[in-house]
Amino acid sequence: MYLYLVKRVLALVPVLLGLTTIVFFIMAMIPGDPATAILGSYATPENVEKLNRDLGLDRPLYEQYFIWLSNILQGDFGRSYSLNREVLDEVLERYLATLILAGTSLVICSLLGVLVGIWTAANQYGWSDKILTFVVLIGISIPSFWLGLLLIMGLAVTLKILPASGMYAIYGGGDLWDLLQHLAMPAFTLAIVATGVIARLTRSAMLEVLRQDYIRTARAKGVGENAIIYKHAFKVALVSVIPIIGIQAGFVLGGAVYVETVFQWPGVGRMLVNAISTRDILLVQGAVVVVAASYVLFNLLADVAQHLIDPRIKP
Repeated sequence: MYLYLVKRVLALVPVLLGLTTIVFFIMAMIPGDPATAILGSYATPENVEKLNRDLGLDRPLYEQYFIWLSNILQGDFGRSYSLNREVLDEVLERYLATLILAGTSLVICSLLGVLVGIWTAANQYGWSDKILTFVVLIGISIPSFWLGLLLIMGLAVTLKILPASGMYAIYGGGDLWDLLQHLAMPAFTLAIVATGVIARLTRSAMLEVLRQDYIRTARAKGVGENAIIYKHAFKVALVSVIPIIGIQAGFVLGGAVYVETVFQWPGVGRMLVNAISTRDILLVQGAVVVVAASYVLFNLLADVAQHLIDPRIKP
């Protein structure tokens, strides 16, 4: 187990290095001048030249990259131009809100997706299978931001059941119940597509297992259907389902950008939108690196969990 873990961690090094490279150079190719965006109406040629020199933006691009990479390895993500604050402090503060939203969504989509997948596989071609499969297809097809707007119009504006935006109430609140009320709509919105993906793939994995010879033998011996599904088939199918859940962890992190903007959730996604609009390159780079590294870590945890269930799996 330890050897497997070491190999997986070492394999992440080139992935993370390639990730930082892609993030840096994509941001460098975005049109516009950060110095001009920062200075605004004071962006005279002299001021722009001076600020570029102070920020190190007048140096060759490859030199800027190596300076930025060496600083990141030391835990220094730079200072935000627009917020006048350390990038890492701002990202980590916002990341907690994103983690609450994405973590809740991942739990919802994992539980619902697996349960729906098991049920539809156990009742293949039945009415419940057809109805749930149709609902899953609709869920996969709905854009998250559009669903979020529909929920706001229906539950917040019309019925006034849930708050429309934010993480806590502006006046009062601030407790767990207040958080859960604000979390309900964005978490469901973010989870709906991932739920459909997990449900479909769980169904496929379960059906493949249920067609195996040892399942037919168990039925011939009189083993109960519930025992066959949950004790025998699902345990084998889970090996194929866990990596999908790891991939969906990255999906909910990426989808948080849209959902946080719609619901004004104070997370990394909303911060990224503001940082891009103000051309705050260091803040965007720092946020993307942290979120992408989290995605890589989630996949590592999924691989480890898969290996624990089936030790025959090799890195």
